[in-house]
Amino acid sequence: MNRTLILVGLLIVAAGLLWPWLSRLPFGHLPGDIVIRREHVTVYVPITTMILVSLVVSTILWLFQR
Repeated sequence: MNRTLILVGLLIVAAGLLWPWLSRLPFGHLPGDIVIRREHVTVYVPITTMILVSLVVSTILWLFQR
């Protein structure tokens, strides 16, 4: 459990440091992501991005458990 928490913490720090480059990736603007803009409200539901991230994380965890 300790190793997992340290790994997750390091991944979060790495994502924070690499954010200027990661923000240029098309995640969040994929087909299937829903954006509803009204006068004073914006609702954003990244369905396709959530599915893609879930598949990647599930694959990585599956590989680590082997």
